[in-house]
This record gives sequence, structure tokens and C-alpha cells, in this order.
Amino acid sequence: MKLPPDFRKRVLAREWLGGTFLNIGSSVTVEIAGLAGFDWLLIDHEHGPGGEDTMLHQLQAAAATPAFPIVRIAVNETARFKRVLDMGALGVMVPYVSTVAETRAAVSAMRYPPHGVRGVAKFNRGAGFGGDFEEYYAHAHERLVTVIQIETVEAIKNIDEIAAVDGADVLFVGPTDLSYNMGIRDQLESAQFTEALKKVSDAAKKHGKAAGILVHNNALVPKVRELGYTFTALGSDGGAVRNGLLGFVAALKAK
Repeated sequence: MKLPPDFRKRVLAREWLGGTFLNIGSSVTVEIAGLAGFDWLLIDHEHGPGGEDTMLHQLQAAAATPAFPIVRIAVNETARFKRVLDMGALGVMVPYVSTVAETRAAVSAMRYPPHGVRGVAKFNRGAGFGGDFEEYYAHAHERLVTVIQIETVEAIKNIDEIAAVDGADVLFVGPTDLSYNMGIRDQLESAQFTEALKKVSDAAKKHGKAAGILVHNNALVPKVRELGYTFTALGSDGGAVRNGLLGFVAALKAK
């Protein structure tokens, strides 16, 4: 498969790019979301129930749409990057990154030698089952997107150094984990949480990276945009389905 030549450039140019999370393991909702007009999709294999069997079908569904598919892996382990990239993910979101060493390890796992430690196999879906391998090998480190999740107090303390790592393209706040780890559960509009968001955004801007975040409330989109967040996700397929069904039930049971 061909690597999109410009999406990572758009990310690093801090262009406004909207996405959503896909966490129910369905290839159908991936395709629906991709056709709905999102710039990027996050296929969640950290908290979602999907496995490697569903991931392939989800990535194939995404390929039928204009959206850029990113997979969130469960943990920052080299072998996990290799699996999702070989299947055709165009980006990887890495959860719970708190240090420079962890950030460098993630970037290295994204890249083939001499730029990193990703294992080389020519016959995989990401490289067009061998047909596109030479172009893929030459340009993967320039075009694949690495999303580093900021979810701990330690990550906030180290944010400037994390942002300085070459290849850490997006500093992506996981608001639920970060607020819980800060001891201010779900207080996403508090002054303390806003200060943390600003630290992430300022570090991203300083080092030429994008700041990203997931929000579940439409009203928070203008706020995070004002704070400098450009790689923003709103909601999830699971949330949309649940909210829609609850609305149907309410209408049916209304007296």
C-alpha cells in the first residue's frame, strides 16, 4: 500500500485535524466513521475488545475511506508496533508514556534500521505485500505518525524533554487517565487541569509538534482548540451507539 505523502506534514504543520475513537472492535463502524468525514481514525486496541483478528479487517475497512488510520496499542512494546504496522496501520498511538527513554523506544520501534529497530519483512500488507516495499522502506520514517500519550504527572513534568524527541509527532493527552493521576477525577475544566493542558500545548508548539486530545463533550472542542490543540478526537463509536440507543429507548418509553 502507498504511504500518504502529506498527512504527517499536515500534523507537524499543526493543521486542524479531527478524528474519533473506534473502540468496539467493529470493521463496520470503522468504515462508517471513515466515510463520515473524519481526517483520522483511532482504532483502539488498548481498551477496546478487538484483537489481531479484528484489527486486519478494521484496517481494510479504513483503507476504503479517505481517513488516516492510527492504531492504539496496549503497551509500549517493540513487537506490538511491528504487528500493527505490518498489517497496514499508518500511525501508532502509544499509551502511558512518561519519560524520554520511553518516548525514544516508541519512535525507534516505529522505524526500520538505520533509523530504528523495527523488524524488516517485505511481504506484509503495509508494504503492499512486497510490491511497494522499496518505497515503503525508504519513506516510512518520514510518513508514519507516532502519537505519544501523556497520561501521568511524571509525563507532565518531563513534557519539554518528551516533546524534543525527534519522531514524537503528537503529544496526545488522555484526559481521563491524566485527571485521575492528578487526583482531580474528570475535572477537565478545572484551572489545574487547564494548566496541565497548556504545558503540553506549549511544549508541542516549542518543538514543532502537534498537541492532541480526546474530548467527549462537544462544548470542549472550542476550548482545546483555543489552547492550541490541533489533533483532536471527539467521542467514540461505542459512545455514539450507546447514546443513540438510549435516545431510542427514551422515545419509546415516553408517556
